[in-house]
Amino acid sequence: MEIEQEKKIDVDQINWLMKNRRSVFVSQFTQGKTIPDEIVMQLLENANWAPTHKKTEPWRFTVFTGEGLKKLAEFQSALYKKTRGEKFKQAVYEKLLATPLLCSHIISIGMKRSTEVSIPEMEEIAAVACAVQNLYLSTVAYGLGGYWTTGGITFDEEAKEFFGLRREDKLLGFFYLGYIEIPPVKGTRGPIEDKTVWIKE
Repeated sequence: MEIEQEKKIDVDQINWLMKNRRSVFVSQFTQGKTIPDEIVMQLLENANWAPTHKKTEPWRFTVFTGEGLKKLAEFQSALYKKTRGEKFKQAVYEKLLATPLLCSHIISIGMKRSTEVSIPEMEEIAAVACAVQNLYLSTVAYGLGGYWTTGGITFDEEAKEFFGLRREDKLLGFFYLGYIEIPPVKGTRGPIEDKTVWIKE
């Protein structure tokens, strides 16, 4: 069996990448500039290497770009209008219709439930979240902007079929992608010492 040659990794660069991951929102994207599909495929390839219990690989992605963004916009705004009843807000409807068109790509994030009953659903959701973190970090490494949102129609049961998901699966949101026009602000975190307990004896 051929073993891939070990590569040296610059840990300082890895540390920098972790600390500089940021959510970059649509209002910060460069308009009219589209990320090459091959780069988006590499982001997804990196996501595909997330940890997964019993190798179920539960993540499922649908990528919208070009005219596909219009299709997504029309679907989610129509579903929102159909299902909200008295809670319907015109501003939200218009945002759902307009926002996708301001992105380079939008990736729907699905979790396909395993038929292996011994695997808790939470582990499948956690695996998808790890895949999204890989997607996030790869986006930063490529100098792109992106963010994961669970807004809009994420929790509408009627939305699942549109994204190729079954009743037992879950739609876990959307990842918006674009080139960065307005850089994100510097992030902050409280000390890790406040969130960690060491037991040595």
